[in-house]
Amino acid sequence: MSSSKVNMGLVAGLAIGAALGGLLFGYDTAVISGAEQSINLNFVVPHTDWDETKQNFFHGLSVGIALLGCAIGAAIAGPLATKFGRRAGMLVAAALFFVSSIMSGFPELFIKPIGELGVDALWPFMVYRTFGGIAIGMASLISPMYIAEIAPAKQRGFLVALQQIAIVLGITLVYFVNAKIASQGNGDDSWLHNLGWRYMLASCAIPASLFFLAALFMPDTPRWYVMKGHDEKAMKLLTALDGEVVARETMVEIKESLTAHSGKLLSFGVGVLIIGVLLSVFQQVVGINAVLYYAPAMFKSLGFSTDSSMFQTVALGVVMVVFTIIAQFTVDGWGRKPLLFWGAAIMAITLIALGLLYQNQDPNQQPGLIYLFIAMGYIAGFSLSWGPIVWVMLSEMFPNSIKGKAMGIAVTAQWIANYIVSQTFPMLNDNSKLTELFHHGFPFYVYGACSILAALFVWKFVPETKGKTLEALEGLWKKS
Repeated sequence: MSSSKVNMGLVAGLAIGAALGGLLFGYDTAVISGAEQSINLNFVVPHTDWDETKQNFFHGLSVGIALLGCAIGAAIAGPLATKFGRRAGMLVAAALFFVSSIMSGFPELFIKPIGELGVDALWPFMVYRTFGGIAIGMASLISPMYIAEIAPAKQRGFLVALQQIAIVLGITLVYFVNAKIASQGNGDDSWLHNLGWRYMLASCAIPASLFFLAALFMPDTPRWYVMKGHDEKAMKLLTALDGEVVARETMVEIKESLTAHSGKLLSFGVGVLIIGVLLSVFQQVVGINAVLYYAPAMFKSLGFSTDSSMFQTVALGVVMVVFTIIAQFTVDGWGRKPLLFWGAAIMAITLIALGLLYQNQDPNQQPGLIYLFIAMGYIAGFSLSWGPIVWVMLSEMFPNSIKGKAMGIAVTAQWIANYIVSQTFPMLNDNSKLTELFHHGFPFYVYGACSILAALFVWKFVPETKGKTLEALEGLWKKS
């Protein structure tokens, strides 16, 4: 009988390939931070017939429109991955993102010469960003699902956290790319606003190509093969991953899990779905993407130069990578629940501190680096907890027979919450009345309050899932 030792080389290789979907996710999440002011100046500000409220709305919409696409992508990804496979879903997402990246950078293509469409380029730009969002929404669901379904139980948290490592590497990488592109203007903002932002968005085509090539050479998951009746392929892959002994045991568990329940969405009760949706929503309403999207603008509003704001944003990205790696090595030891609780507590403290700093800022004094250090503390709290751990939880908590449907709903809710946060941030941050009262501190109070609620939610309702097989986790959910 062959050994049951896990083939970590193969497991890690497949997990890294799937995690490139996270690289797309992170790259796209942060690329807009370097381009959002240029998009606003080119497509929104020239509309002098729009009042402040309408301009702030379209500023937020132009930045966040991709997130509506993400919600669509997440909603269709579950059924698509169930019908055609996890691998097919990744290939479609990569191809769609490649095309949308080029077209978002040059939205006038096939309409008018570059730069000659003027403010009307806003509309095709938002269409292409929506298609890019659909691709990201698909990848954000399918990539962690794929990793969870090929990972051994004891290493699943570590391996699924590769998704978040890839996300933050994508974020940090694009911060460097944006800073490098911005520096080509030699301190001249007009170059960035005319051309630099286009290069930033078009550069997304590079990680899209890498993801497509990786998915092209990957198999599908054993659980999908069993769902479709390809038992021989499933057994062959499981044996290669885990050895023959574990492979036979896992095959029995997979078959039992798929036949014990109808596959109807609520066959395990509504509790598992509610907890999954709320985990997704809280991950966003703590404000992380408002910080990631608008970080350069936030630092600039304090009086820092464009180059200084870009490189302070890079510092946030480096902190995000470091603490996500720490989370990856602690999630299977410390557990999911403690990391989520204490991460939310850290975020609440740092967000309220940022709100107080902004509110009490002396406009006649040069801002100190205290803003940067507290923002780094907030990023550290998120990266240690809600960034990677929510993806781990979502990929493992839903039973096999409803995973595609349930995860699709939870991730769709996540993207809708993400859109609401990114859409409302300019409306909260740039509103003249709120600015007069809070000096740009009001949004941080809102996100701080949400962080407190997130900690209470985890303490009261979220179960611990570490160390259990995907099939064994089904015992956590009983229909009430």
